[in-house]
Amino acid sequence: MTIEQTPLKDCFIIHDKVHGDARGYFIETYNSRDFKAATGLEIEFVQDNQSRSSKGVLRGLHMQKGTAAQAKLVRVLEGAVLDVAVDLRKGSPSFGQHYAIELTAENRKQFYVPAGFAHGFLVLSEYATFFYKVDKFYEPGNEVGIMYNDKDLNIDWQMPTSELIFSEKDKTLGSFAEYAASL
Repeated sequence: MTIEQTPLKDCFIIHDKVHGDARGYFIETYNSRDFKAATGLEIEFVQDNQSRSSKGVLRGLHMQKGTAAQAKLVRVLEGAVLDVAVDLRKGSPSFGQHYAIELTAENRKQFYVPAGFAHGFLVLSEYATFFYKVDKFYEPGNEVGIMYNDKDLNIDWQMPTSELIFSEKDKTLGSFAEYAASL
């Protein structure tokens, strides 16, 4: 595994080593010892989640706040997504900045999103199966979110708004300015 720092503090791209031959391939997708050695972070993941969505589905931008804030290690098993992380940690040098990366089944990249970040993804392929680990259990009362098209964040989702599909909940998320004012 090799780990690449993004422009956002503590947010990493993970490149797994693929061992392949005529039979197929093998990938060690997570090793806590190697992750800690490369990042200095000691994370204990407590739950794995998986979703499958069709093209144009945008999930996010979501996060858990306070002591329920979750670190995530995300990857795509089928298809392709545009994955976005937004640093919402008060006092962070990258506060209010976002980073976007295309994760695909073919490139096998993983994306580590620290606690205190909002996270979302948009399905770019016909379908995508999205897999992620979290280090805290979900607490419904601590969920917050920011609208995907927030003018201050100015995220390029690489798809016209007319082609996007949202949950009812995601249509009513607040703004970055509202979130920042609550800190």
